[in-house]
Amino acid sequence: MPTVEVTFTPLPAHVRTARLVATAVARRSGVPETLLDEVRLAVGEACSRAVEAHRQHCPSEPVRIALTGQDDRFEIEVINASTAPGQARGAMAGEGTGAPAGFSLAVIAGLADDVRISETPAGTSVKMSWPVSGSLTAGGSTRHS
Repeated sequence: MPTVEVTFTPLPAHVRTARLVATAVARRSGVPETLLDEVRLAVGEACSRAVEAHRQHCPSEPVRIALTGQDDRFEIEVINASTAPGQARGAMAGEGTGAPAGFSLAVIAGLADDVRISETPAGTSVKMSWPVSGSLTAGGSTRHS
């Protein structure tokens, strides 16, 4: 499946749209129905933190999401633009939001099958992935912790 890219103005109201799009693309990519709630919640958490970071550090920059179904995985990447290295990552981790540092990332890690966070030239990247129907093992999902 080709990559679907979504960008949106960093407003909390747009997080719901991001969740709906992610769920629809995940379903089309073959993510089992039993995992769609986890996809929806993880995307909502990552996008909420990205919106918060953008509003604090770069309100004119859009939040970017890339959704890709390839091989036996469905991957979502939330790109959080940053004006200074580390600022966006701190906000993604919950700093300045009233949540304990790392709280949102812990929530995402509990929902996604695999999570990778990295600093990129475009900002902070949170990549989350889940297995598609054909890649489930006999005992359940192939969770990587």
